[in-house]
Amino acid sequence: MRPEQWKTDAGNAAVARLDIPADAQRERWFEISCSMSVSPREGAADPWHELRIFADGELQWSRRIATQHPAEFDGLDYRFRRRVAVGRGLRLQAMSDCRQAQRLKLIVEAEEV
Repeated sequence: MRPEQWKTDAGNAAVARLDIPADAQRERWFEISCSMSVSPREGAADPWHELRIFADGELQWSRRIATQHPAEFDGLDYRFRRRVAVGRGLRLQAMSDCRQAQRLKLIVEAEEV
């Protein structure tokens, strides 16, 4: 059986949601990767960006940092593993925010390990 792979690309949206359906036969482990990138607005003073990651509604990670300026782009990435029990699905949500910057991409990926 090939390992499962799931991905959602929310583009420049503020929220990305990925729902992995249940498997009635087996327990699974997923390596989850969340990535966002932003571009500082021209003339920005103290721009920042933030990423919050939730798994089944539980906050896994949150970070707000200053956006590199001047720079073409900046971003945040986070990886973690999550066990999914037999008969259970997994809901992943990445929420991004920024000030004086423009969102470029927001991606959530899950690969069975």
